[in-house]
Amino acid sequence: MTFQQVSEPYDVLVVGGSGVDTIVRVGALPVPSADSHAVPPISEWAGHTGTGVALGCAALGLTTGFVDFLGDDPPGALVRERLAGSGVDFHPLISPHGTRRAVNLVSPDGRRMSFYDARDPLDLRMSPEHYLPLLRRTRHVHLTISHFARHLYEDIEALGVPVSTDLHDWDGLTEHHRDFAFRSDLVFLSTAGAGERISSIMREILREGRAQAVIATAGAGGAYLLTPEDRTPRLVPAAVPPAPVVDSNGAGDAFTCGFLYGRMSGRDLEECARLGAVAGAHACTAAGTHTALARPDDLRAALAPPPQAPAPAAEVEPEPEVEPEPEPEPEPEVSATGA
Repeated sequence: MTFQQVSEPYDVLVVGGSGVDTIVRVGALPVPSADSHAVPPISEWAGHTGTGVALGCAALGLTTGFVDFLGDDPPGALVRERLAGSGVDFHPLISPHGTRRAVNLVSPDGRRMSFYDARDPLDLRMSPEHYLPLLRRTRHVHLTISHFARHLYEDIEALGVPVSTDLHDWDGLTEHHRDFAFRSDLVFLSTAGAGERISSIMREILREGRAQAVIATAGAGGAYLLTPEDRTPRLVPAAVPPAPVVDSNGAGDAFTCGFLYGRMSGRDLEECARLGAVAGAHACTAAGTHTALARPDDLRAALAPPPQAPAPAAEVEPEPEVEPEPEPEPEPEVSATGA
């Protein structure tokens, strides 16, 4: 299958994170204990975080590259089919370990619980000959937390390219995430894993790493933005979805795309977070993973100033009536001789 071959520089190069989601719709989360549950038809979608960020950035008009390992198997074919024609310049390497999988339980209110099968062994490495030509032509790199991706940091730093990552539900303790947390310029994560400790974790990332901003998403609770100039995280309110919430799969990836779109457009960090909130809300309005992708007009409308009502006409006081002055009486005519 042929993918778009892009010769111009990338706005964003996504590294790692392709896979397939199996979506199971359940009556409630957590699922009540039982031997079996009847569920609606189970569906499969090309998903996972790297696929979502690549598709979302391309839908927003950013020139997007994507590099990853992929299995030569039916799930891998599903990923290839989804990316073909999307505008994403995909450069996969065949992995003998197969395509990553996840089973996501989704409740009627759109919440989800994911069971993730990473399957990549810890000694999996990507050859520099494969990724370096792509790194050299990108404005920004987004690294997923696939284990092999951590080994690209040295080359990214040598090239001076800014990098972002998504730690997902990091609890601030798991060792796997630390390289990504402390060696990235923009760090995204969810509040789900940290709970009340999220503020201290965000501050630690700024203190110990090189991040210019840390962004913690909180679903319907909005998001939190922390920069080195902030004493406490700033709340970014959640955006109102343009349609009923159906499925929150991929909402965090969409938030990242909206944020990066703003960053590539030169907007300030708070505006970027607002754009992320709009893209994330948009993603929740369709079933499946990465099926409702925000477009540039969706985000621009969120930043447009509200129409101002015309100013009321100023009341003009009537001028006071003025009595007309009497006309002067005509002077007597005088002849040239003075008679």
